[in-house]
Amino acid sequence: MRIEFGNAHQFARVAIAALACVAAPCVLAQADYPNRPIRLITPAAPGGTTDILARLFGARMSETFKQQIVVDNRASASGVNAAEIVARAPADGYTLFLPFVQHTVNAALNPQLPYKVVDDFTPISQLTAGGMMLLVPLSSPVKNLKEFIEWTRGYKGALNYGSAGLGSGGHLAGELYNQMAGVKAQHIPYKGAGPAMIDLVGGQYQFGFAGMQGSQVLVRAGKLRALAVTTPKRVGVMPDLPTMAEVLPGFDVMGWYGVLGPARLPKDIVAKLHDELVRILALPDVRERILADGSEPVGSAPEAFRKYLLADAAKWKKLIKPE
Repeated sequence: MRIEFGNAHQFARVAIAALACVAAPCVLAQADYPNRPIRLITPAAPGGTTDILARLFGARMSETFKQQIVVDNRASASGVNAAEIVARAPADGYTLFLPFVQHTVNAALNPQLPYKVVDDFTPISQLTAGGMMLLVPLSSPVKNLKEFIEWTRGYKGALNYGSAGLGSGGHLAGELYNQMAGVKAQHIPYKGAGPAMIDLVGGQYQFGFAGMQGSQVLVRAGKLRALAVTTPKRVGVMPDLPTMAEVLPGFDVMGWYGVLGPARLPKDIVAKLHDELVRILALPDVRERILADGSEPVGSAPEAFRKYLLADAAKWKKLIKPE
């Protein structure tokens, strides 16, 4: 097919417009965003806190955008595989990422990651911030935090704790507990919080630290026993649970959940996604659910989330590999 141009000036105008759309995503192409399903990748197995949040926000976004939000669980390699998929995806807004604190921890654990945890992504918004719970199976002989510390210090045999995976908040909390309590519990990494909780319920290992949103369901159902929280202050929804710091001063492990896109995501798409996430966070039922699960809604601006990620990565690097 041959296209003819009336004159040189018309050809120049068309050529300039075409080059503009090559250099940056064409504004016209973004006007109807989204016009097809969006894939929301999570670095966790079904059933854990990350999956719960992804499905909660995905359902609300689908209602607003009139397009399906497909939650894609990629629970392998401590979240590295999921993050790499997003980092290499087209910057068109149709591949998004809902990670948690493990994303920034991975930079400290593995300096040879196939991506940069901040620069190779576009921060959209931090969704929540919250602590974890120290959990034991119902078959455990310990009933409170002080008993637990004495019990683990005097434990004979193989003392194990599980987590959602290498570099997860539960992994770091367990290692911090080893250091501060003077015990030598061995870490068992799982492919997501869901499988880890199933084995803890079954008594396959002695204890674990897990995100409050997912684990509270099992505690309230009488399938696990909660002994403490890792937050600096007691949590309003479970005020009888002490903080770890009440017995081990200085113990503080806080996590986060947020939404990222590939690097260089167009600003208008970022703004549209950010506004929708903040709108969902403000919905009374969503806000009440997050608060009831012991977390705090955040809804930060993209640049504020970027600064938070940089600071968080630096904090874990200092803790895991002190200079």
